[in-house]
Amino acid sequence: MTKFVLPGFWVVIPAAGIGARMRADRPKQYLQVAGRSILEHTLSCFLEHPQLKGLLVSLAADDPFWPELPCARDSRVERVAGGGERADSVFSGLLRMVELGASDSDWVLVHDAARPNLAREDLDKLLGTLAQDSVGGLLGVPVRDTLKQVDDAGRVLQTVDRRAIWQAYTPQMFRLGPLRKAMQAALAAGVILTDEASAIEWVGLAPRLVEGRADNLKITHPEDLQWLSQLWRDKAPD
Repeated sequence: MTKFVLPGFWVVIPAAGIGARMRADRPKQYLQVAGRSILEHTLSCFLEHPQLKGLLVSLAADDPFWPELPCARDSRVERVAGGGERADSVFSGLLRMVELGASDSDWVLVHDAARPNLAREDLDKLLGTLAQDSVGGLLGVPVRDTLKQVDDAGRVLQTVDRRAIWQAYTPQMFRLGPLRKAMQAALAAGVILTDEASAIEWVGLAPRLVEGRADNLKITHPEDLQWLSQLWRDKAPD
């Protein structure tokens, strides 16, 4: 149990990508697993949470698949224009939050569209741990494998000390005002933002890492989808 009352929060889901590495006939977030699309599974953890204030999904303008999903008609969910890069899609969602009346002090969680196995206990752990944090943070896991730094020819330069290395996951949780300003400044400066924490880091702040479950996997390759399907089959009651 967390020691703090869980805060209310907004969610932004960047979902304008096409997921070319899946080699599928549609963007990977619309592939089916366990009777629903990946995107529906991704949204469900947030839509089932009583502290949700609103959820914005950033989509390509010509996306034909979203209107067919039941969640597209949920009054808590709003479609916004996606961009060419993840950061552009996230920033579009943040701007729309301001138009909807969100406060700069409101918490916003950004979560990958193709990360459908977020556990409710991890979401609550993130919310509870960061509820009073002055910066915000993100879910992650310490790396478990030996890491190698290589040269351009693929030869090992050195073994990296993994004790200080974590894999960054989502959700990533920050106050709306600081995140919007950090992303705006970084994008204007031409900084490549691979996640929201990197924008916060760029303005000199240190996000907090909250350890979550390693099975909060992002679906990127066909074998990831096979793994998830098997995981959910194994968890299903007989």
